Amino acid sequence: MAYAPLAALRDRITVGAPLPFNVRDADGTLLLAREQVLRDKRELDSLFERGTLVDLDEVYTPAERIATAPREELPRLWEECFDRVDDVLRRCGHAHFREALDDASAPVAALVERDPDLALFQVLRAHANPLVQYGVNHSMHTAIVCRLVAQRLGWDADSTQRVFKAALTMNVSMLELQGTLAFQGTPPTRSQREQILSHPQRSVEMLRQSGITDREWLDAVLQHHETPDGAGYPQGLTEIGDLAQLIRRADIYTAKLSPRAGREAISADRAGREMFMSEPGHPMVAAMVKEFGLYPPGCFVMLASGEIGMVVKRGPAVNNPVVAVMTTAKGEPCPEPIRRDTSFPAYAVKSVLPARHLPVRVQQEMMVQLLV
Repeated sequence: MAYAPLAALRDRITVGAPLPFNVRDADGTLLLAREQVLRDKRELDSLFERGTLVDLDEVYTPAERIATAPREELPRLWEECFDRVDDVLRRCGHAHFREALDDASAPVAALVERDPDLALFQVLRAHANPLVQYGVNHSMHTAIVCRLVAQRLGWDADSTQRVFKAALTMNVSMLELQGTLAFQGTPPTRSQREQILSHPQRSVEMLRQSGITDREWLDAVLQHHETPDGAGYPQGLTEIGDLAQLIRRADIYTAKLSPRAGREAISADRAGREMFMSEPGHPMVAAMVKEFGLYPPGCFVMLASGEIGMVVKRGPAVNNPVVAVMTTAKGEPCPEPIRRDTSFPAYAVKSVLPARHLPVRVQQEMMVQLLV
């Protein structure tokens, strides 16, 4: 729990009206319960003098807390969000799922809004235990991309939120199987293939059991593997909703960026080219490639100087990101990361590198510091 002095929240308290939150003593012990009424100003002043506290979770919405959180707390908040969404998605089909999903997804949306560059970093630099948690990670990555691209496309708030929720829940019926396949390194067995082909319908059934009745949400989950040529599954449709179309493309793109057993992640610039070449000129693909740029945050690059580093922020032009250099031109680790402006020819990006070429393990905390 994070506490704040009651005195710092005096503007939220009205003498003679019910308290909007619990009030705790300096050691965290409950002193006054929510809805109790303070009779006069003297009683309120005595609480201030006593050093009473309030749990911030009772005061601010998740979005408000994230919007005002110190930057150094953002990596921890992202990690908490991954863990919480993991827990909720695995309980799909049980009572109160929708409420739990709302509670778990709201902070994710707020984090995306707070810092889109750090959100893209989540997609490129997979969460802890990337293969063990592959299914949930992939759903989170797809949802992040869908939200950012929907906003770039100018979708309204309801459609943006709906595609975000649909992407989070698209694979609830095969989360464990996705982790298995990520480790497996061999083609799916016949049984696994049957589970893959049926998962959109099974996911919809689980969502219905959980009380989800939103037709557009359910259709997006059902159709997210359908293709306009009718070669998709499970129904071979040719008329597909916009939500499902965006989810399918974000699904494919983020899968390219994720490592699997026996295969490294594809670099962001190559993944973008492959997407563009498969559907040149399609507005959803164009928006996705623009959102990531050539060198998105989390991408490892070599500069014209010979230095190697990581992109920490998108720049004013797609080919001029902000890079934190981790090694010298001789390949020696830098004592501290050095920011480079790649718009200068001497520090221009020369190539994208696999993560194994960087001898320094990059933590989110390091990236956050470099973004300041």
